[in-house]
Amino acid sequence: MQVSENHQRYWQKNLRITAILLAIWFVVTFVVGFYARDLNFDFFGWPFSFWMGAQGSLVIYLVIIGYYSYYMNKLDQEHGVAEEE
Repeated sequence: MQVSENHQRYWQKNLRITAILLAIWFVVTFVVGFYARDLNFDFFGWPFSFWMGAQGSLVIYLVIIGYYSYYMNKLDQEHGVAEEE
């Protein structure tokens, strides 16, 4: 099966955005969580470590999911593989 140049570009962009968002997820989940105690400053009136553990990472996860959905819909339309309603 021959893969067209359009499909290769689509797949490369898909892999790139997935890698970027996974890197952000890793930093938010593990790096910030691991070093949160060392980051002693107030964020919206709460200690940063508490805020990241309780709310911050969840908000970032929702932003990642929302952005991925938006980007992939745009990419699907750009490459002509969007689902019809």
